[in-house]
Amino acid sequence: MAGNGGIIGPPNVTVQAAVNQSEVITTKTSSGCLTLQPNTTEITAVIVAGGGGGGKKASGGGGAGGLRNIPIATTGGSTVPITVGGGGGGSSSLSGKGSSGSNSSIVAKCVTYTSAGGGGGASDGATEGIAGGSGGGSSNNNNTLAAGNTPPVSPPQGNPGGRSQDCSTGGPGGNVGGGGGGAGSAGGNPPGPSVSGTGGSGVDVSPTFPSAPNSGVYAGGGGGGGNNTTAGPGGPGGGGAGSGPGSGTAGTTNTGGGGGGAGPGGTGGSGGSGIVLIKEPAICRPKSASGVWDMNTVYEQVKADDWVFATVPIDYLVVAGGGGSCRHRTGGAGAGGYRASGYGPSPLRGDALNVRTGVYTVTVGGGGAGNVGPPYGPNCTAQSGSASSIVGAGTCFQASGGARGKGAVQPGVDGGSGSGSSKNSLSAGAGNIGSFDPPEGNPGGVGSPADSGTSYSGGGGGGATAAGSAGGTGPGCRRDGGAGGAGAPNNINGSCVTYAGGGGGGANCAPHKGSQPGAGGAGGGGAGGAGSGGNGTAGSANTGGGAGGAGGLCGAPSPSLSSGANGGSGIVIVRGPSARTFAVTPCTNATSTHPGGDKIATFTVSGTLTVS
Repeated sequence: MAGNGGIIGPPNVTVQAAVNQSEVITTKTSSGCLTLQPNTTEITAVIVAGGGGGGKKASGGGGAGGLRNIPIATTGGSTVPITVGGGGGGSSSLSGKGSSGSNSSIVAKCVTYTSAGGGGGASDGATEGIAGGSGGGSSNNNNTLAAGNTPPVSPPQGNPGGRSQDCSTGGPGGNVGGGGGGAGSAGGNPPGPSVSGTGGSGVDVSPTFPSAPNSGVYAGGGGGGGNNTTAGPGGPGGGGAGSGPGSGTAGTTNTGGGGGGAGPGGTGGSGGSGIVLIKEPAICRPKSASGVWDMNTVYEQVKADDWVFATVPIDYLVVAGGGGSCRHRTGGAGAGGYRASGYGPSPLRGDALNVRTGVYTVTVGGGGAGNVGPPYGPNCTAQSGSASSIVGAGTCFQASGGARGKGAVQPGVDGGSGSGSSKNSLSAGAGNIGSFDPPEGNPGGVGSPADSGTSYSGGGGGGATAAGSAGGTGPGCRRDGGAGGAGAPNNINGSCVTYAGGGGGGANCAPHKGSQPGAGGAGGGGAGGAGSGGNGTAGSANTGGGAGGAGGLCGAPSPSLSSGANGGSGIVIVRGPSARTFAVTPCTNATSTHPGGDKIATFTVSGTLTVS
C-alpha cells in the first residue's frame, strides 16, 4: 500500500511556508552586533575604516580609511559582530607622522571581512606617508607614493597618497605636501611650487544605500598642508582640508575621511571615524508543496493556513519617489522607477501579479529631500527618492527611487531613472537600477559644454519613457539646461495621467548671458532654475517626478544663492476583477469600482491592502 494515506503518487513533501521579508538597511556608526532577519542568507555591506591623521608643516594629508562595497554570505537569524574603526590622530611634531586610522570589520559565518585604516600623513621631518586603506601624503624632499589598498583586497579598497614638490624648482622638496589618497582616486600631487595637493576623492554608495548619512559619499583623503603656503582641499567624502599656517581640518565623523595636513604653527587634523552600512534584501517566496495529498491532510493544512492557494491576476501601477536636487548650476534629478501592467505604453507593460486573498503592505515612496542650504558642490546633501512596493502573501514587488542630483561640476547618480550631470565631460546617472524587464527608467543627460570661462549648465534627469536631454549651447556664451525625460501616461484608474517625468537641468549665468533652464519632463518633473536665486522646482506629488536643478552665478558659487528642491512622492494603484473586494488603510487611500466592474485601489500614502 502507498505510504501517503492510500493515494498512489510521489511521496508527500512538507509544505514550504511563504516568505515575505522586507528590505532592511542598517547604519552602524559605532561597534556592536546586528541580528539579521530569519531569511537573510546574503547581505550587501559597505565597510569604511577610520581615516588617517594629517602631518605637520609642508605636510601630507591623512589617507582615507579603506572602503569595501561587497556581498557577504550569512546565516539567517544570526548575530553579526561589527567593528567601526576610529580615526587616527594628527601629528603635532615635525619629527612625527599622523597616526593611521583603525580597521573596520564584519564577521559572518566565521569569516572576517576587513577594511584597513587610512595611513597617516607625513611631516617636515618624517617625510614619507604611511601605507593603509588609502595612503597618507608625503612631505619635504620625498617623492614617494605611500601605497593604498594595503593589505591588498579585490576590488581595491583605496588609493595611494600624493608626493611632495619643491617650492622653487618643481622637484621633490620644501614647502608643500601631497594629498592623502581616497577610495575613489589617488591623493593629489602639488599642482605648483606653492600649492599643496588635494585629497583624493571618496566613493558614492547612495545608489545602493539611498538614505545613507553624508549623502552616501565616504572615504575622501585629507588635503596637504603648507609652510605658510596654499594648502590643499580635502577630497569629497569627508576629507579634511589642509592648512597653510595653522592646524589641519579633521576628517568628518563617520565618513572615514583623512585629516588635513597642518602648517608650521598647528597640528594635523584627526582622521574621521569609519562607518558600516548593511542591506538585507527583500525576499519573497510563495508557499509551495509537491506530491499527492489525501483529503485529511489537505483539510489540516488549509485549517492551519499552510496550504497553497489559488491566485488571481491583478494589474498594477507602482511609481517610486523622485530624486531631490542640489543648489547652484546642477543637473536635474531622476524620476522614480515606473512599473505597470495592463495599462500605459505597451513596451513598458510587465506581467500581471498573481495574488491570493490576504493582507498586503503597500509602501508609497517619498520624494528625496532637496539641498536648500550649505553645503553645495560635491558635498550637496540632496537625497534620492524612496522605493514603492507591494509586499505580502507570497508577493514582493517594487520600483526603485529616482536618483538625487549632485552639486556643481559633478557626475549624475544611478537610480530608478538617473540624474543629469553638470558638465558635458562627466557621465550622467544610469536608470533601471533594479535591472527590471521591462526597464523602470532611463538615464539622465550630460551637462553643457563650458562657455568662454568655466561655466556650465546641467543635464536633465531621466524619465520613464525617455532619457534626460543634454545641456545645450546658444548664441554667444549662452549655456542651457537640459530638459527632463518624459514620463509615461497611464489610465489604470480610468483617468489618463502621466507619471515619472525627470527634472530639468539648472542654467548658469542667467539672465545676462541668456541661458535657459531645462523644462521638467511630462509626468511631474520639476523645471530647472536660472541664474542667481533661480531655485529648482519640486517634482509634483504622487507622480514620482524628479526635482529640477538649481541655477547659479558665473564663477564661484555662494552659500546665499539658489536652492534645490524635493522630488515628487510616488503612487501605487491596483486593479482587479469584479469578483474581488479591496479594502485599504488609512482612509487617505481610496477604493472605487470602474464602470466595467473592475475593483480599483489607489494609494497616495503607505498603508495596507486587503484582498478578499
